[in-house]
Amino acid sequence: MEMDPANVVVRLCTEGMRAEAEGRPEDARRLFDQAWAERSDDFDACVAAHYVARQQDSPEEVLLWNAVALHHAKEAGDDRVADFYPSLYLNMGASHELLGDPAEAERYFLLAEDHAPALPAGPYGDMLRQGIADGLARVRG
Repeated sequence: MEMDPANVVVRLCTEGMRAEAEGRPEDARRLFDQAWAERSDDFDACVAAHYVARQQDSPEEVLLWNAVALHHAKEAGDDRVADFYPSLYLNMGASHELLGDPAEAERYFLLAEDHAPALPAGPYGDMLRQGIADGLARVRG
C-alpha cells in the first residue's frame, strides 16, 4: 500500500509506530487514537483502526478493531487498500487464534494467503507471507 505522508492519518500512524519502536506505548496509543479521530474517509478509517488495534488491552478489543479496519477496507473499495488485505486478514486470523477459534482463524489465514500475491517483494511482504504460513501451520496442527 502506498502511503501518502501528507495524509494526516498516515503521518500520525507513522509517528505512533516510531513511538512503539522507541518503547513509548502510551504515546503510540495516543497517536493512533488521534489518527482515528482525524479520519476523513474509509481509507483513513481502515489505516487508523489497523493501528488502534495494536494498542488494545484485551484480545477481544484487538479483534474488534481488526474487524473495524477490515470493514473500512471493504467500504473504501478501491486500489488504495488492495495490498493491505493480506495484513488485515492475517490480523483477523491471529485474533481468532488467540481467542481459541482455530476454524475461524484458518478461514482468515486462507483469505490472507489468497491475497498474498498483492504483497510487495522485500522484507515487509516476506514477513507477512511467513506470518500467514506460520498461522496456517499452527491452526492445522
